[in-house]
Amino acid sequence: MESLDWKDLSAGEITKRVTSKVCPGSIVLFHNAAKHTPEALPGIIEFLLQEGYTFVPISQMILTGEYTIDHTGRQCPA
Repeated sequence: MESLDWKDLSAGEITKRVTSKVCPGSIVLFHNAAKHTPEALPGIIEFLLQEGYTFVPISQMILTGEYTIDHTGRQCPA
């Protein structure tokens, strides 16, 4: 999911967007040059950990081999 941090949203707006839209299996995109992302990340991380989420390398999430991609952009095993 896109954090939209590049649109110069405030830290609160970034936090609200991410925490309201994240779901199991989400990959959240942040940009390293976004102005308010460093302020937003601690709260986002704390929230996600409290909700039982874990953080894993992207290599553990991306399917290999045969798969399709549905209309939402999710990979589905073939």
